[in-house]
Amino acid sequence: MDNIDIGLAVSAGLLFMVVIGVRVAFAAALAGLAGLIWIFWAKKGYDASQFVWALTVAVKTAGSVPHSKISSQALSLIPTFILIGYLAYYAGLTKALFEAAKRWVGWLPGGLGVSTVFATAGFAAVSGASVATSAVFARIAIPEMLKIGYDKRFAAGVVACAGTMASLIPPSAILVIYAIIVEQDVGSLLLAGFLPGAFSALVYGALVVILALSFKNFGPPVRGFTWGERFKSLPGALPIFFVITIIIFFIYNPFGGDAWGTPTEGGALGAFVVFLMALMRGMRWPQFKDALLESAKLSVMIFTIIWGVLIYVRFLGFADLPGVFADWISGLEQSPMLTLVLILLAYAVLGMFMDAIGMLLLTLPVVFPAVIALNGGVGVAAADSAFGMSSTGCAIWFGIIVVKMAELCLITPPIGLNCFVVAGVRPDISVQDVFRGASPFFIADALTIAALIAFPGIVLYLPELLLGG
Repeated sequence: MDNIDIGLAVSAGLLFMVVIGVRVAFAAALAGLAGLIWIFWAKKGYDASQFVWALTVAVKTAGSVPHSKISSQALSLIPTFILIGYLAYYAGLTKALFEAAKRWVGWLPGGLGVSTVFATAGFAAVSGASVATSAVFARIAIPEMLKIGYDKRFAAGVVACAGTMASLIPPSAILVIYAIIVEQDVGSLLLAGFLPGAFSALVYGALVVILALSFKNFGPPVRGFTWGERFKSLPGALPIFFVITIIIFFIYNPFGGDAWGTPTEGGALGAFVVFLMALMRGMRWPQFKDALLESAKLSVMIFTIIWGVLIYVRFLGFADLPGVFADWISGLEQSPMLTLVLILLAYAVLGMFMDAIGMLLLTLPVVFPAVIALNGGVGVAAADSAFGMSSTGCAIWFGIIVVKMAELCLITPPIGLNCFVVAGVRPDISVQDVFRGASPFFIADALTIAALIAFPGIVLYLPELLLGG
């Protein structure tokens, strides 16, 4: 067997392990190590006396991966972004956001559902973890909706789906991981997520209104708030926007010239500002300890997945599978756009069996070079490209689209993590009910993805405006 055959065989073994329930981190690490041993031993003609040598070289190669990759400064963004979200929760900012949204848009059909969507989008702008976002609003929004007669399945579905926006709206841990894997600028990716995230929130909100208008008693509005009460709710929500503004100004410097700091420093500054807010709002040591512990747990989980998958990625490099797949994709005699759509459909299917982070880490080393090749290759000008954008623009555009696809993994049965989290927080609502409540939002996500594909400017406008590309 040549290296390509070994790469395909090991990749098939990895998928089998994932399907039978082996954790992605461990399955990827085992597959990568086994693949490296296989390739090195094959170079020696499968000589039995050389197996120990092949094993030694493979272990050394795999062992060098965690430190060399995890030492990347950009990855330090992940724990700081997650910490911002947990501190914001303990500072009471989530309740203030939901209350403000309820007073301003609760009068709409399905008003509390729309309020949940918009409040979640606001919280997502200071939280890098969709799972944490769903858990927080399951405690805050679902009781309010059930109190006025919302169907429990719909209430849970709104929270589970709205929580996915934390994957797209910066600060986003998944966008940071994507940027590192494909070696793109983290700041550009984070900036590109703002408008698609806001657009996604508007589509979700519109869907809730349409459902409330179509079905009697589906989502009764909440009325009776005076203009004075509405304006009175704003100061409690303003700190969220203050933190967002600080991070944006620090990283991107909208006034022109060099940025005031790196994304890592911006994330640390944001965490410090939210920490001060939490102290002023009464957070004490027990709450602060819980925020640190929860941030550490989620960060360790993400880093463990990255470690395992990067060993597999190192094996793919030796097998040259990404290059061969890119050549095959670019050689297909069909429209590049059709090929891209088929790739996205494959992600939709794969997301039914894998978590979002693991799916992206496993596939991007192979799929990303293929998409860049479809567009015309590295360094292609927008005028000569298949998708009407430069290779850098294509990398950003595809990143936002594929992260939006990854959001589907969080609400897709059988392992949609957000649905399990909501059911865990609300034992009175079964996970099957959460999945049923989330099902209408697949339509909203499909419309959003179609719009991002048809109108790339939604993704690229802010990076081009503030960063010049």
